[in-house]
Amino acid sequence: MRLDKYLKVARLIKRRTVAKEAATKDKVEINDKVAKPSSTVKVNDIITLHLGLKIIKVKVISLTPRKDELMYELLSEEKRP
Repeated sequence: MRLDKYLKVARLIKRRTVAKEAATKDKVEINDKVAKPSSTVKVNDIITLHLGLKIIKVKVISLTPRKDELMYELLSEEKRP
């Protein structure tokens, strides 16, 4: 699945255009490598988001949305000084 679509479907970012914009501005990493919006996301990938003053790190556990289940596992969430 494309990175921008995954971020939207997993509800990490509300809109796909915003997800695409974040990836274009090098604010998203997959496995510690800067990712483009079209990068492929696979199960067990680690996604790091640099959003505002927050750094969110999640592990992909599913590529298919299910009702009342998250598609990721939150590893860490920290605020930048």
